[in-house]
Amino acid sequence: MKKNIRFRLLRLVNMSDDLDYEGASNSIRNGIQFQGANVFILACAIIIASVGLNVNSIPVIIGAMLISPVMAPILGFGFGLGIRDNQLVKSSLKNFLIMVSISIGASFLYFLLSPLRLENPTELLARTNPTLYDVLIALFGGFAGILELSRKKKGTVISGVAIATALMPPLCTVGYGLSLLNARYIFGALYLFLINSIFIALATFLIVKYLKYPVVSKTDTQRHLSRRSVSLLLLIVIVPSIFSAVQIVRESNFSRHVQQLVASHPAIGSSYIYDNKTHYSSRHATVELFLAGPMPSEQELESFYVAAEEIGILRNQIIVKSNASDHLAGIGSELVKGLYDASEQRITALTDSIARMSDSLKAYQSMDDLNNAVAHEVMVQYPNITRVVLGNAHTLSSPGDSKTRTGYVVLIETPVALSQTEIDKLQAWLRVRLNRQQVSVIQTTPDK
Repeated sequence: MKKNIRFRLLRLVNMSDDLDYEGASNSIRNGIQFQGANVFILACAIIIASVGLNVNSIPVIIGAMLISPVMAPILGFGFGLGIRDNQLVKSSLKNFLIMVSISIGASFLYFLLSPLRLENPTELLARTNPTLYDVLIALFGGFAGILELSRKKKGTVISGVAIATALMPPLCTVGYGLSLLNARYIFGALYLFLINSIFIALATFLIVKYLKYPVVSKTDTQRHLSRRSVSLLLLIVIVPSIFSAVQIVRESNFSRHVQQLVASHPAIGSSYIYDNKTHYSSRHATVELFLAGPMPSEQELESFYVAAEEIGILRNQIIVKSNASDHLAGIGSELVKGLYDASEQRITALTDSIARMSDSLKAYQSMDDLNNAVAHEVMVQYPNITRVVLGNAHTLSSPGDSKTRTGYVVLIETPVALSQTEIDKLQAWLRVRLNRQQVSVIQTTPDK
């Protein structure tokens, strides 16, 4: 039974019957040639990506990623390392550098000449802060790409890999940074591009080794790489990748710990944490906490530091700033103005509601005083009346009537019933006294 399950699993993942070594090699070698149509295709992709980033249009950016031929030399570099083809590695690296230079130069000229300047270029900013997710996308995208090229029946995997790994937008963002002389844009986007390129090449190399592609003949001295040369090239590729991955993991973990700390401890003493800002370096990460309120006491800070250390943030990584007016001005006067306007609107609405409630209460109290006075006056005029009840009444003529009429009802209780003349007289007086057209007097006698 175990052997049968194992056989089925091996058969399920077996790729030997679907591999096309020669076809994959030819496809990669033809793709890295940067001449003829590829030059114009790259130029079109650069302009499309730059326009898409300039106007924050995601569909346009996706189109540029599908058109761009930049991935081909990256796959060629990893493939050449895997089969120890010195000539292919050199050709891939040369064409890769040419494509990158042209892409950055063209995007630089576009953004330098473009009159459009967005206040918040979100799609450009998204290419300046690589995370661990970018590493994983590039690595598994590279796996999918080389596996697609290696099989006989080709599909649309390469298009998906081109969209997922996003090589062209970071290059355009570098050009945008150069047009503004903004180091954050330049190095952040270039960092993302290098991560994508390195991990795609690394994934290609690993799959080529796993699928046991035939290496270049040892008798071909011009195309053969020695083991020492291959090892050196791999170290150059892998070591920076590992360093980048570790650094990104640290930054992601630190950012997650900061958010966890602020969520679980939104205040230090009586001061509220209204904003935080993280700073990363190769050795040390810090977070600035901006407080609204007075500076906490030593005891309150110590309690907060202990809570931070339990989460994974050291006390020397925390910088507490109280009443940081410069930072508050820096985070945007529009935001502060929006919060102020929203508060003003709520205060106005509450004030109006209180005024209406106050008017209703005054009207009710005034009516209550009037009813009390009228009741006393009625009992003075008619000593036989032992009890008077006054109040509004809503009259409905029939079940199908859609409107109710508001009137006034006066209920009097007497030992001996008043005559109809006396009731009519009392009713006429009440209309004048209460200033009501609809007044009904109902008399009752107590049960004996």
